[in-house]
Amino acid sequence: MQVTGLDHVVLRVGDLDVATRFYSQVLGCPVERRQEAIGMVQLRAGGALIDLVAVDGPLGRRGGGAPAVEGRNMDHLCLRIAGFEPERVRSELAAHGIAADAAVLRYGAAGEGPSIYLRDPDGNGVELRG
Repeated sequence: MQVTGLDHVVLRVGDLDVATRFYSQVLGCPVERRQEAIGMVQLRAGGALIDLVAVDGPLGRRGGGAPAVEGRNMDHLCLRIAGFEPERVRSELAAHGIAADAAVLRYGAAGEGPSIYLRDPDGNGVELRG
């Protein structure tokens, strides 16, 4: 077996509309599909999907309590950004009221590269990498 990449990540979120706006308008992941009956929005992130599931929806209720300061749905997800310029990205995020850490060289799937960390509206970590 050989893994060729990330297909999708599923995040349980407290407010589906707020999370959808963050991932689509702030990070630029367009909405690909909505499945209202199960409380899920799927967003395109390059070759992968980010699935947002409302914690109070049919799928989300299976995961227990909502994310909080002392309990998360995951540590972080990492999105590769084409033409990554850390200060430009941080400025764009600041325009949306989103704070981001300074760029640091970190190791990832493509080797060493600059990345920044931020938090989504539910406190989940998001790493943006060049």
